Amino acid sequence: MTGEGQGTASIEDFLRLDIRIGTVVQAEPFPEARKPAIRLWIDFGEELGTKKSSAQITAHYTPDALIGRQVLAVVNFPPRQIGPMRSEVLTLGVSDGTGEIVLMAPDQCVPNGSRLH
Repeated sequence: MTGEGQGTASIEDFLRLDIRIGTVVQAEPFPEARKPAIRLWIDFGEELGTKKSSAQITAHYTPDALIGRQVLAVVNFPPRQIGPMRSEVLTLGVSDGTGEIVLMAPDQCVPNGSRLH
């Protein structure tokens, strides 16, 4: 059953998304963003390298606490300009019920660049 306003997706739609695991190697406040955000540099391994992302996650995370953390991100969306930064991947999270974002991550360490299946 889908929610109101949501269309039906096929497995082919899902497989077109390239969702990978990466490790945050650098993080800093992003005061130029319209909403409070953190700039992330995420290492996706040899094949993809390090990519930049802007994430509105300041309610639950500090830049220092993100270093070394593995996260999930869509790596095949076109880059977006966010203020002075070009965001190259979409870091994934879910709402905590109050509208603040909680990052999606594996419950065990996996190799950077591993694809979600």
